[in-house]
Amino acid sequence: MKRYLENRIKKDLGKKIILLSGPRQCGKTTLSKMLDPDFDYLDYDYAEHRLIIDEKGWDRKRSLLILDEIHKKNNWKSFLKGIYDVEGLKPPIIVTGSARLDTIRKTGDSLAGRYFHFRLHPFDIKELKNLDFEKPEKILDRLKKFGSFPEPFLEGSESFYRRWQKTHIDIILRQDLIDMEPVRSIKQIETLIELLKDRVGSPVSYSSLAEDIECSPKSIKNWLQILENLYMVFPVRPYHKNIGRAILKEPKYYFYDPGLIKRSIGAQIENIAACALLKELHFVEDVYGLETSINYIKNKQGKEIDFYIRVEDKQFLIEVKSNDDSLSSNFKIFDRYLPEAKKIQLVDEIKKEKTYPDKTEIRKLSSWLADLDLSPSDVKI
Repeated sequence: MKRYLENRIKKDLGKKIILLSGPRQCGKTTLSKMLDPDFDYLDYDYAEHRLIIDEKGWDRKRSLLILDEIHKKNNWKSFLKGIYDVEGLKPPIIVTGSARLDTIRKTGDSLAGRYFHFRLHPFDIKELKNLDFEKPEKILDRLKKFGSFPEPFLEGSESFYRRWQKTHIDIILRQDLIDMEPVRSIKQIETLIELLKDRVGSPVSYSSLAEDIECSPKSIKNWLQILENLYMVFPVRPYHKNIGRAILKEPKYYFYDPGLIKRSIGAQIENIAACALLKELHFVEDVYGLETSINYIKNKQGKEIDFYIRVEDKQFLIEVKSNDDSLSSNFKIFDRYLPEAKKIQLVDEIKKEKTYPDKTEIRKLSSWLADLDLSPSDVKI
């Protein structure tokens, strides 16, 4: 299946080193091999491949070099810098990894100016609708049952998905995590994941989680950062005009695979929406280089809007409901602070779509996410 980033990456191949990151088994290697059939593929997890990488012995007559999981190599960024500075991109290089490679943006190290970074996400309604897979509501039902990762989604079997899910989490915790961090508390992190499933859509208290797991809040923060770096969960932090204050407030955490959320249909629907919004924002950042953000809004009285989205000067207030198509009164509360924001309520099981005089909209969740487009119309690549 042609993935949504394929053409965008092809345009940049040979101009810069391409960094392609994303959750394990979301399709990074498959996509990389689809870019050019004449590739040399080396995976740092394999001892034989490690030797070839260390001695720089790949086939330079190939049209593409794919280096998988090379972030596990010591000083991997300096290694790539040396190749780029001495040989250029002959052949073009794509680096893939199941851990966050965008941390190099924050460290200001030697790869600056030598790479373009793309983040590949699992399937969502928009990507599959554009491939004429099924109608949006059918895709949504399938996401609820089989999650968003390509293999179990396409297999379409709940027993296969349950078995795949256990193996997937086990590899992340017992291979990827140990490769990156000196962590000995695997059982406690497994418990943390289970507790997070029940807290999707709600602000997370580090102290409360620490009490449940019998550890320190500092350990909880550290483990959550590790799970974020491994693309298992992502935070949505509260918005406040004073950014410093927002950082101190409790974030919400969502899973990259919404199929993990089975105990609450409302939480699962909100997780599906969060994944779709984040995927679109990452696309806009990685392809167009624009600034974006995703937050939630909550006041001292406990009134809340699920998502506050920004793309440059565009703003959206988005509320997600499973079956309540009566307009949320919270929109009016926050309209005085964010009058320019477009207000949209997304409902899964909806009787009738509506638009109000103030342009607030109530839309069918599956249809709206299928047509989600936050790309700027006036910016060309």
